[in-house]
Amino acid sequence: MAAIITEKFRIHNAKQFKEDFSAAESASSTYIFIGRPYDWATEPLAPAPANAVGEEIDSYSDMIALKQVAAADVSHGLTRYDWTSGVTYDEYSHNYSATNLTPATSKNNLYDGRFYVMTDEYHVYKCLRTGRATGGAIVASTTKPSGTSATAIIATSDTGATMYGYLWKYITTVTASETIKFVTNDFIPVKTMGVQTEIDGVAALGATVADDGTSQWDVENSAVDGGVHHAVVTAGGTGYTNGDGSYESIPIDGDGTGGVATVHVISNAISHVTITAAGSGYRRATINVADIPGGSGGAITVIISPLIGHGADPIQELGGNYIIVNSRLEFGEGGGDFPIDNDFRRIGLLQDPFNKGTTTVSTAATMAAYHQLTLTNASALNVDDIIKNATSDGTGIAVSRVVSKTGNVVSHIPVANSDGGYVNFTTSHTVYVGGTTISPVTAVNAAFPEVEKYTGQVLYVENRGAVTRAADQIEDIKLIIEM
Repeated sequence: MAAIITEKFRIHNAKQFKEDFSAAESASSTYIFIGRPYDWATEPLAPAPANAVGEEIDSYSDMIALKQVAAADVSHGLTRYDWTSGVTYDEYSHNYSATNLTPATSKNNLYDGRFYVMTDEYHVYKCLRTGRATGGAIVASTTKPSGTSATAIIATSDTGATMYGYLWKYITTVTASETIKFVTNDFIPVKTMGVQTEIDGVAALGATVADDGTSQWDVENSAVDGGVHHAVVTAGGTGYTNGDGSYESIPIDGDGTGGVATVHVISNAISHVTITAAGSGYRRATINVADIPGGSGGAITVIISPLIGHGADPIQELGGNYIIVNSRLEFGEGGGDFPIDNDFRRIGLLQDPFNKGTTTVSTAATMAAYHQLTLTNASALNVDDIIKNATSDGTGIAVSRVVSKTGNVVSHIPVANSDGGYVNFTTSHTVYVGGTTISPVTAVNAAFPEVEKYTGQVLYVENRGAVTRAADQIEDIKLIIEM
């Protein structure tokens, strides 16, 4: 039985995941967490995380701190293709397959192709037609698309395009704030405002999305359902009467209306087609080559636009099945929940953890996942020291790793003792490092950890090289999740 998972299924999953962060999903609470403040076995290289229960347990065990992710910190994302002179780009088509590959990158589906670009002005354009030379050979794009018209189709004069150049459709502009939060070397954000009432899940079906003055609102509002903007000559045929530009006003047949084409004949073969009126409402469309006099064997495939039209739903039509999550860790935020005197090597997403000692889903902006105690004198301790309540390990021994130290207050994460058990420190204990006595414990802060260990769902794990924190430092973390 042949079957596929469609791009729309992936995008649906991405939308559902993104909605978990919105106010409408008030029962869901998702946090970005940092952990692993000590070396990998392969330091400085980080091992690939395993899709295994053991990896999940490790993520809980060495978790340091968590920060809640707000809806504004999440965006759909696309692979980043910067417009570059001399690069060939794929043209949009509705019918790529294993026997009909994209012209520039030879992919068997549109969404694996390179069919849109972002320019240095952060404008995003969709390629409706790849430039071609006489004989049909594709050419590189050498003229950058420009302009932010909601309706214009942008034709460029590209070097070597003796037959025709590229056609581009402006889609949106990545704003300065979106650039800061979501743009990476490999990905860019994308959104759908939902101006067209046919688009459900962005605004309530049938609701009106107010004009916010952006060019994207204009593009979505002006999108033409079922417009035809390109047709491909799949067979040139023979014996046609030459007349480049002469065969005008040929109607585009089908279930839509208003489409008109000009067919160009060079060397007695159909060379290419220029769309002179896009029309609307097409789901099926043809150009009758019988209208071209004198020859036979020609064939033209009319390219059908996305449902609702080019630019109506950028997430769907550009393939926004990535989710970009951004979080900024600023100094020792959360009243010190995020230590500034150590490093971390693991980043992840944790959904719906409980507050310590309860079954209440956490909603705090930040939370510490470490334990905390106070010593009479902690001056001899360093971060990453292994502390115990005895000179040697064994059954019933409390063992922990120092995560941070502020004066005599020591933050630490428990480590299993040699018997495999976890034992908490108490005020009756003295702390040792190896066989050296450090100091008696004077207090154990019962408020720590602030999150109940091993609660919630670990949705994402990323292992990295060491990221060192400092009092004057901000970490801008971007997680890229592919659905």
